[in-house]
Amino acid sequence: MLSVLKKITPYFFVIGLFFALTKLMPVLSLNLEEEIAQISKQIADLEKSVAPLKSESSTLQSQIASAKVQIARTEKQIADMGQKLIDKEADLEIQKLLLGQRIRRYYINTKKFNPLLVFFSASQSTDLLRQYTWYQSVISQDKNTITDFVSDINSLSQNKQNLEKETLRLAAVKKSLEDRFGFLAGEIKKAEDYKNELSKRQQQLIAEKTQLFNTSVGDVSSSSDPASRADYNPGFSPAFGAFSFGAPHRKGMSQYGAFGRAKEGQNYETILKAYYGNIRIETVDSPGSINTSVGSLPFEDNYLVGIAEMPASWGDQGGFEALKAQAIAARTYALSYIGWRLSNRNASGSICVTEACQVYKTSRYNSPGKWKEAVEATRGQVLVSNSSNEIFSSMYASTAGGATYSYSSLGHSTPQLWDTSCNNQSCWPNDSFEKTAGSAWYYKGWYKTRSNLSCGRSHPWLTNSEFSDIINAVLYFSKTNDSTHLSQIDSGGCFGGNDPNAWSREELARQVSDKGGPVSSVNSISVDYSTSGYTNTVRVSTDKGDFSFNGSDFKDIFVLRAPGAIALKSNLFNIIKK
Repeated sequence: MLSVLKKITPYFFVIGLFFALTKLMPVLSLNLEEEIAQISKQIADLEKSVAPLKSESSTLQSQIASAKVQIARTEKQIADMGQKLIDKEADLEIQKLLLGQRIRRYYINTKKFNPLLVFFSASQSTDLLRQYTWYQSVISQDKNTITDFVSDINSLSQNKQNLEKETLRLAAVKKSLEDRFGFLAGEIKKAEDYKNELSKRQQQLIAEKTQLFNTSVGDVSSSSDPASRADYNPGFSPAFGAFSFGAPHRKGMSQYGAFGRAKEGQNYETILKAYYGNIRIETVDSPGSINTSVGSLPFEDNYLVGIAEMPASWGDQGGFEALKAQAIAARTYALSYIGWRLSNRNASGSICVTEACQVYKTSRYNSPGKWKEAVEATRGQVLVSNSSNEIFSSMYASTAGGATYSYSSLGHSTPQLWDTSCNNQSCWPNDSFEKTAGSAWYYKGWYKTRSNLSCGRSHPWLTNSEFSDIINAVLYFSKTNDSTHLSQIDSGGCFGGNDPNAWSREELARQVSDKGGPVSSVNSISVDYSTSGYTNTVRVSTDKGDFSFNGSDFKDIFVLRAPGAIALKSNLFNIIKK
């Protein structure tokens, strides 16, 4: 048992050396792609170092499990034998007392009988002979009993000594196994924790690389890009495009949805109840000022007037009720953020003036247009949950793709909403309020970074070979749950270059050859949508057969592998071929 444990020692040295070298690595000023490449290489090296340790650990864990069963069984036997020994020793003490009595009787009997008495009385000879025979039998029995008890005493004493030795031996084996097992578990945990930290950083970098941002409409509506539309002609066929429904976090009020609802005649109260659920609107005495990252500002007459989260021009395009809904949502959000409550109105918190909180601009304050009218028309009005009788964080964003997620804040939960004229999924996506409002982000193919870099691409459309490569990546991930080598191989000059750890198309094809691929052409593609507002399944028909992928997994690998800045920004998406 112990000899097996000695085999794992070299692997502990390897892991220890790997951690030591990692700690000694210099901190370099790297660009984004180089940092991703370095982290990917560290993860790969770590996996390689840990692999033999995990293999040995698996064998060891199996042996430890078996040993624990044997130890438990032996300990039970020891306990049972210990109890028997106690019982035997108790019986032995009793037998010792009886033995003493028998020895005394034996002595008395030998003194009482005299063979010469047979000649003194013929009438008594028969009885005396019978007594003599009986005494001889008793004497013989006593002798045998004495011999047996002496043998039992010796046997019990020896067994007790053997049990005590076995108990000590098993205890030593058990402790050694437990010590080794604990050490092994600790080393593996260190490696796994380190890998998780690397993976977290990698995900952060991927989010930065693909510009997965949360934002609102802002001062002006987002510009339209014909190349981002589904009817764009890329100039080749077949062509594959990935289109996102919505871009930001998809929680709370959709600003374009509110605009569409206002244009169809809904007032601000109806709009707010649609997005936030079981709420009421109350008028309160707002605080005189609010602490912000640019200093203290008068709350109603400066801070709120300078909020630049929705185009003021919408007020002249049938969307004034949307502006009022936005004013109440922004007021409630700010008060909730700084800690102001109906039950405690002495808040001293601070709020930033960027989109990380709410965007405040002096340019909006200086030229507010219809927005200022909306703020004044709703002065002091806040959203209050009917469930908690308190305000809550009233989130909002530009475009939810026609479906918002539910979220909870301060005891209030918002509904999961199909933001359509029929109030359900049946008329989605054509009758979405966001589509009515003309949101350019409602159904969009993304291929530029937030700073408007196109990374060598003039549209988001993919060729057959590019899309087949992505399908191979998704296929590989679906079989292995490993994305280490699935980063893009064509950054188009963005993000600092390509990841040297990423597999080429040829290598990925080789890696997936025993996993159902490699796919070299895609015949058709379709998606299934969940009633909860996300893409549930992606189905593809290829030259290697039909495949069905989890929607979330497909999105993650698509973001990793797609060339340039091509990305999916939402979990509610569609993939088309033309």
